[in-house]
Amino acid sequence: MITKEYIKELKINNIGELYRLMQEQKDNRAVLFLLENLGRLPSNFDGKRFTFLLENKNAQVRFWVVKNIGKLSDTSYLEIISRIATEDQNSTVRREAISTIGRMRTAKAVPLLIEMLNDSDPKIVLQVIRALLVFKSNIIVKEKLENLNNHPNEMIQSVIQKEFFPQKTSSDSSMRHTECLDFMKNVVVQGDVRNILKDVPDESIHLTFTSPPYYNARDYSIYQSYKEYLGFLVSVFKEIYRITKEGRFFVLNTSPVIIPRISRQHSSKRYPIPFDIHPYLVQMGWEFIDDIVWAKPEASVKNRNAGFLQHRKPLAYKPNPLTEYIMVYRKKTDKLLDWNIRRYDWETVKLSKVLGDYETSNVWKIDPTFDRVHSAVFPIELCNRVIKFYSYKEDLIFDPFAGSGTLGKSAMNLGRYFFLTEKEEKYVERIKQELGNKLPFTKEEPHILNIESFQKLAKREKEIR
Repeated sequence: MITKEYIKELKINNIGELYRLMQEQKDNRAVLFLLENLGRLPSNFDGKRFTFLLENKNAQVRFWVVKNIGKLSDTSYLEIISRIATEDQNSTVRREAISTIGRMRTAKAVPLLIEMLNDSDPKIVLQVIRALLVFKSNIIVKEKLENLNNHPNEMIQSVIQKEFFPQKTSSDSSMRHTECLDFMKNVVVQGDVRNILKDVPDESIHLTFTSPPYYNARDYSIYQSYKEYLGFLVSVFKEIYRITKEGRFFVLNTSPVIIPRISRQHSSKRYPIPFDIHPYLVQMGWEFIDDIVWAKPEASVKNRNAGFLQHRKPLAYKPNPLTEYIMVYRKKTDKLLDWNIRRYDWETVKLSKVLGDYETSNVWKIDPTFDRVHSAVFPIELCNRVIKFYSYKEDLIFDPFAGSGTLGKSAMNLGRYFFLTEKEEKYVERIKQELGNKLPFTKEEPHILNIESFQKLAKREKEIR
């Protein structure tokens, strides 16, 4: 019986026997076992001993032959691997062949790779780009790659833009990535968020988590049309994009909303807010990261199923809406997450780690919270999870539609600063009751502000900086 240990022993002590085993195997499962467990190959390994398997009908066999040849980084295999890259019928095998060619790092492969930039499979083109980037100092290669900036595939565009047209950020060089401005720390501003954000500096927020007002489903959010409502959200979210630090997160809690019918002769209307707002967010530069489903107990939501329960007539089924969407977006950047993490000192990273049990799936089962003043309140547990997963200690957390201020309470409990805006006076009063005596405010400055007071602080800060 052939085992991993036996293969390892043959590689070291009897390479000829290993060649013979590969030649004699008739069962593809046995062949695959051999190929998958070859591991690191000795410098004297003769890859030509298994190139006959490149004609095997099993794509997995061909894949592993190519992968093992790639370990040799030997240009003598360029011709045969080039044939596989261009002629094989399996996309995965072709990509591995291009990867193998890339490992050879030979200029002889450049003409073939340039030709393959025209391949109809974007995954093939991406692998070719990776191989050609080794030669991007070559004028011809550079020109060919730059031309792909107009390629129809968005992933290809993204790679080319990062390599040749790096994004210019609006970051204020005088403000470190981890820094937040003192005049915005633990501040609540009453007023229209669109007016308030005009005085918030670029790239000054680390994380935004919010739930916008429902479309005409509450007394505090009346709009002439759904189009006007979406336009309002777009105007706010564009400003949030501007004030968010490079590569940081925007987490949006929304759900479809039902506008009741005016009579039995008319239908109600259901608006898919999360799905309608998403294209606008992507267009303004937010990159979609994750969709998290907030699941509530069925007993906590309005029952829409009573009629169907009685008559059971098809077409009239209406499920009870137990879920809301937590949509996670990241501000577009060429930099990886590691860049953001490395901005922090080790002590901050250590203190910010998410310890103990945590939800590993994208379904968060959290009970809703009911408030005597606000009809749609964030559960503190929901805020806690978002803040812990998407920010560090002493980051500045923003909620443009603060409501009763739960996000501020959570931020404070978790060692972050908060910046909240809220239009309705009664909700600002609720925030005062909820947070007033617990805030780590200084005595010199008021921290629950009207727009005029906030504008003065912003102007003073700008003059100082």
